[in-house]
Amino acid sequence: MFPSLDLKLRRFEELEMMLQSAEVLANPQKMVEVQREYGGLRKVAETVRTFNKLSTDIADLEGMLEAEADDETRSYAESELKGLRQQFEGMKTELEDLVTAGDSITRGGLIMEIRGGTGGDEAALFAGDLYNMYSRYVDIRGWSQEILDASPGEQGGFKEIVFSVSGEGAFHALQFESGGHRVQRVPATETQGRIHTSAATVAVLPEAEEVEVDINDKDLIVETMRAGGPGGQKVNKIESAVRITHVPSGIAVKCQDEKSQHKNRAKAMRMLRSRLLEAEQNKAQQARADQRRTLIGSGDRSERIRTYNFPQSRVTDHRIGLTLHKLDAIMTGELDELVKSLIEFDRQERLKGMNES
Repeated sequence: MFPSLDLKLRRFEELEMMLQSAEVLANPQKMVEVQREYGGLRKVAETVRTFNKLSTDIADLEGMLEAEADDETRSYAESELKGLRQQFEGMKTELEDLVTAGDSITRGGLIMEIRGGTGGDEAALFAGDLYNMYSRYVDIRGWSQEILDASPGEQGGFKEIVFSVSGEGAFHALQFESGGHRVQRVPATETQGRIHTSAATVAVLPEAEEVEVDINDKDLIVETMRAGGPGGQKVNKIESAVRITHVPSGIAVKCQDEKSQHKNRAKAMRMLRSRLLEAEQNKAQQARADQRRTLIGSGDRSERIRTYNFPQSRVTDHRIGLTLHKLDAIMTGELDELVKSLIEFDRQERLKGMNES
């Protein structure tokens, strides 16, 4: 019924065989890559396998009923068939959800970038609050995270922080967080109780596998430098920080979080691969964004997507017109209601597109 899902099942079965091959078992890096792709496809593969078995069981029962003359046996088989058909209809909906979710459902990892925008120190503090919010959500969902790069603000928070999130469904859940986030509140330094507005931008990039993005070393400019830090802190005396520029695209990334230059370079390459994959995907998504209102497509990070109003304990997502009056809970990582509403909106838009095509 769903050719795209059958293709993913076949790829999953290929990966199952690869995980048992001597070539992969002898290559730790290859093993990690295969396991990561295998894990991302497992949910789809298991669902399709269950659906296919249901289809076979239903066909077998229908064939048996045609040939069965005994009334008691027929009654039992009809009861079994009714139950299987109910399961079948439920699984059709589940498979439909997998199809409309596209590749996001099978991609576990992501890289998130949070940058303080307009508002100076308050913007950096807000960027820090957003990082804490997402970090708590990651903990609640049982995922794992790793900081790739960070530039602390002078008064706290972050001028910029880049981190990866790994876990089943992580990218699917957080893919719609890209855009401008605005905060309205009274800063701690405000003596007259005036409400200030500041902003931060969030970018969610799919974690790219090496096989997905072909990077030629000749296209890279790699620079090393001493890692910096906020005022007054000690900084590295060796050139451990790394900046990599991809000349054809003009995309540049840097990493200084590790003391090892080698580790910083590896992290920077992860960031670069994800940036390049995002740019490639944005081209394909633009066509869909031009056709109908969607949550992703343009890759425009300047678009204001959400406002956090502290005096009114209110969060508003402007894309879908959703307002929730539970800001405290949301800032402590309770994002499920927001996440599910955004995913459902995108699902409905995709279904419209499928029905019209």
